[in-house]
Amino acid sequence: MGRIRIPLRIPEKLSVRNKLGVCWSMDFMRDSSRNQCRFRTFNVIDDFNREALGIDFAVNLPAGRVTRYLDNLAEYHGYPLTIWVVNGPEFTGKTFIDWAKSHGITINYIQPGSPYQNGKPFITRKDLMKH
Repeated sequence: MGRIRIPLRIPEKLSVRNKLGVCWSMDFMRDSSRNQCRFRTFNVIDDFNREALGIDFAVNLPAGRVTRYLDNLAEYHGYPLTIWVVNGPEFTGKTFIDWAKSHGITINYIQPGSPYQNGKPFITRKDLMKH
């Protein structure tokens, strides 16, 4: 069986955001509780002031739940013009892409191997324990 290929993305230079609500960065993290129950968090950050707009958590976060959560955030903050995400399956699927198109949102994908482009590093629990 062959490797799954991620579609080629045209890299875009990073720029400093100059207005609140224009661009959001979002990503998933995972962890487990003391009794080893695993869960995921979905984190949304405004790139202008690095404010955490919201964190949703559950054992499973399918695209439908993610888009509903983003709609809830947009009721308070308004929809962004641009979203920065990783090239993961959560953000390259039809549900997420169709949702973004329906709201006039441009999806920008960070360059593979460059997690710091998404406004925050990928931090694992192990990384946190080092400090």
